[in-house]
Amino acid sequence: MTGPVPVFDGHNDLLSRLWRAGAADRDRIWLEGDGSGHLDLPRMRRGGFAGGLFAIWVPSPETGTDIDALMRDPPFDLPLPDPVGTDTAQPAALAMAGILMRMERVSEGVLRLCRSAAEIRACLDADVIAAVLHMEGAEAIGPDLDALHVLHAAGLRSLGPVWSRPTIFGHGVPFRFPGDPDTGPGLTALGRDLVRACDALRIVIDLSHLNAAGFDDVAAVSTAPLVASHSNAHAICPASRNLTDRQLAMIRERAGLVGLNFAAAFLRPDGRRAVDTGWDPALRHLDHLIAHLGEDHVGIGSDFDGATIPGCIGDVTGLPAFEATLRAHGFDTPLLAKLLHGNWLRLLERVWGA
Repeated sequence: MTGPVPVFDGHNDLLSRLWRAGAADRDRIWLEGDGSGHLDLPRMRRGGFAGGLFAIWVPSPETGTDIDALMRDPPFDLPLPDPVGTDTAQPAALAMAGILMRMERVSEGVLRLCRSAAEIRACLDADVIAAVLHMEGAEAIGPDLDALHVLHAAGLRSLGPVWSRPTIFGHGVPFRFPGDPDTGPGLTALGRDLVRACDALRIVIDLSHLNAAGFDDVAAVSTAPLVASHSNAHAICPASRNLTDRQLAMIRERAGLVGLNFAAAFLRPDGRRAVDTGWDPALRHLDHLIAHLGEDHVGIGSDFDGATIPGCIGDVTGLPAFEATLRAHGFDTPLLAKLLHGNWLRLLERVWGA
């Protein structure tokens, strides 16, 4: 393999950023970039971004609380936001699914919406960006689950039952530092139904943002590999959003995967949401995840466009520097190929089929 190792990323929030930008600016931001955020087509191409899971995420209403300021100065303990109703979430979710389809259309073949692992591999071979539709928080799906089938037909292949707020399906973990993911009750009866329906449709269930009880409930109900698309090691950074060694052992037992989250607040041992964060925390998390999961069960889940990213990475154009740092840390090309794309593709094949 020559040149940068392609990166398949387990989580980004570009769709939400484009949705909030408004229809008049979306194509320009996507195709040309406007200097904001972490992702656009020119920067993806420069950064070796081969594809990933593009999240539908509906933001909570503003409450006047300066969350960024609180997370810059731990300790912090943010209350869970109020629930978002299906009547609010569903139109936004459908709009974001439509935005990804429009991104595919206006890219003129540079990005492709993928519904199978074979399509992702074909994109990697053809140097086409492979986009998979993901949902972070299932508020857009009502109790009858009918919308799940519509979204699956549109390309939804990965779903987190909750973001960090309650839904009819379960309870999200609050943003707390220091904190533990054991923060309350788990899945509701509807949540267990949702997990069974996702298993039947071969939709990945994403454990990131679920609390410990919800994590355990998914493990008990689902027969699929356990996946946390963008979470880090609690032993390194004791944030409530990170995974304990007990949870990592369960993921390993189920041949699952954890995607390293670049969010500074979930990397740094002091929990600060700070741009002036160097490479060392990410390396410590990767070493810990590999030690507990094995090198076949760790990937990347950047949280681009959804988090404060360390300045050493900056945005998607920092991925080659990240690769160079991993090489200097002693990771060889075969291991980098696993961490940066191979493990995600094999995980998706285990859930979706080839």
